[in-house]
Amino acid sequence: MTVSNALKNRKSIRAFLKQDIDEKLIKEILDEAKHAPSGVNMQPWFVCVVSGDKKLSLEEKVIKAFEAEEKEEMDYAYYPKSWEEPYKSRRKETGLLMYETLGITREDKQRQVEQWKANYRAFDAPVVMYFFIDSSLEKGSYLDYGMFLQSIMLSATAKGLATCPQAALAEFPNTIKKELGIEENKLLLCGIALGYEDKDALINSYKTSRIDTAEFTKFYS
Repeated sequence: MTVSNALKNRKSIRAFLKQDIDEKLIKEILDEAKHAPSGVNMQPWFVCVVSGDKKLSLEEKVIKAFEAEEKEEMDYAYYPKSWEEPYKSRRKETGLLMYETLGITREDKQRQVEQWKANYRAFDAPVVMYFFIDSSLEKGSYLDYGMFLQSIMLSATAKGLATCPQAALAEFPNTIKKELGIEENKLLLCGIALGYEDKDALINSYKTSRIDTAEFTKFYS
């Protein structure tokens, strides 16, 4: 698969087959992704790969906290406090499209909650990766981290695997760090669900739109 094909074929998958992933394959993905660039070669990434009983135990604790409304503050602000255009409309379009695909109405709050809880199970993927960064680092390292995350997803796509990058997996940083034994000076950035796509699942027919290149590009000569 070419890089071009991987970029176009990658999408966020929200239903996975009950099929384990060989640990060797996961290591290959990370071995490739580590070649992502970073300022002065800081390589600010730290990854926890979680599966099996540990994954079940961790997501059980997170869902329990969610259901008890024991909210935690994220280690950093992922989304803006106040939504402005055009981002407000894009966010709304994305959410409505997913619910329409699944046949979940605006009034069906229970199904909406259940669908949201699926985030904390990493959509039942066999593997979830949690990504941490030292709290001493600045915004440049967050840019570096984004390139690392994209490299992971492209490598996985090229190997026939599916992914879903998830900010929701960073909503309970205290619970997750405690369960994984992570130091307090590391910030939880996000997670990525990893597995094999269930191509028969309705939700995987849902795909977000992309704006035209001309809308975000200016050429100068």
